[in-house]
Amino acid sequence: MPTFEASRQDWFAVRRHLVEHRYRLGLDAADEFPGARHVAGTPLLAPESWLPTTPIPMMSIALEFDPDATFTGVTGREPAARQQLPLRPDGTHYGSYAETIADLAPPAIFEDRPTYRLLTADLTGSKPFLRLGRGSYFDSINTGEASAHEFTAQRLNPNAPTPLRASIGAPWNPANRPTNIAISTLTIRRDVDSSESTFYLHWRDPVKVGHAGGLYQVVPSGIFQPSAAAPWNERNDFSLWHNLTRELAEELAGASEDYGSRTAPITYGDWPFARHLTGALEAGDARAWCVGLGVDPLTFATDLLTVLSLNSTVFDQLFPDALTTNTEGHLIAPQPLTSETVDTFTHHEPLQAAGAALLRLAVHHNLD
Repeated sequence: MPTFEASRQDWFAVRRHLVEHRYRLGLDAADEFPGARHVAGTPLLAPESWLPTTPIPMMSIALEFDPDATFTGVTGREPAARQQLPLRPDGTHYGSYAETIADLAPPAIFEDRPTYRLLTADLTGSKPFLRLGRGSYFDSINTGEASAHEFTAQRLNPNAPTPLRASIGAPWNPANRPTNIAISTLTIRRDVDSSESTFYLHWRDPVKVGHAGGLYQVVPSGIFQPSAAAPWNERNDFSLWHNLTRELAEELAGASEDYGSRTAPITYGDWPFARHLTGALEAGDARAWCVGLGVDPLTFATDLLTVLSLNSTVFDQLFPDALTTNTEGHLIAPQPLTSETVDTFTHHEPLQAAGAALLRLAVHHNLD
C-alpha cells in the first residue's frame, strides 16, 4: 500500500508526463484502435454512422432533447478507478479524477457546469440527428482525462493497470461513458477580392485549461452546454448555432462569457453580434457545415466537426480587432487553407485529433 506522500508523487509524475507529452501519447493511443475507425487518416476515431459522405448543412441537423435520460455506464467513480487515484491525508483515495485535479493541480478555468450529454447520433441518414440529455463538465474529466492518465501511467510502467479504459471499451459508444460533445469549428475567412481562404488555430495553454493543454485546435471550440446553470437556459441555448455564436464571440472577438443569463435568458435576436452573424448565414455570406463527429483516442473527448466560412467583409465587420490571446491560450496568425499548410499542421505540429480531422476533411470536401 503506497503512503500518502508516495501516492501523490506518483500521481504528479504521471500527470506531468501527460501534460508534457500529450500529443505523442495521443498518437500512441490511436494505434490501439482499428484503422477503420480512424477519421481521414488522423488519430480521431468514429463509427461509420458519425461520418457523412458529404458535408451536411449544420442547420439541418435535428436536435432531440431527453431531460429524463438516465445513465448506467462507467462514471470513473467505480472502486477500481478510484484505486488509481492518489491518497488524501486521511488515507482514503480521492473520489474522482476531477476532485483530484481541483485539489492538486487546478487550471485557471475549472468549473463543473451543466452540459448536453450525447445519447445517440446518426449523421449518415436522410435526417441527420443528435439526441442529448443532461450532463456535467466533470463527467468527461472523470472518465476521459482519467483514462488518459491511466494510459500514460502504463506507458511509464507497462505493468500498470488500466481498469477504467478497459471498462469503457469502445469510446464512441455513449452508453459506455457519459459523453459531452464539443462543437469544434474550422473558421475560414474567404477574401472576396482574391478568393483566397485563411483559417485560424488556437494554442491551448496548459496553465489555463483542464483539457488538451499544449495542443493546437481550430477556433472556436467549446463544450455544447447552456450559457449558465439557470434552468431557463437549458432550452433557450439548446442550439448548435447559438453555441457556435457564443464561442465565436468569446474566442475571436474577446467577448465575456457572462451573458447575464443567470438572471434572464439570452435574447439572441437582440444581440447585435448574433443578429449580424445569423443575417450573414441567411444571405449566403456565411456558410456552415458539419463534416462528422469523432472521439479523441487518448482523452475520449468527443467533437462535432463543423466548418464556418465567412466572406471577408462579414469577417472583418465581426472581428475588426484581431485577437492574439484569450482566456484559454493564444491565437496564431491566419494560415492559408491549402493542402500544403494542412499537411504541415497535421503531420508536424501538436494538433488535436479533432482539429487534424477537420482540416483534412475541409480540404477533401473543398470547403472554403
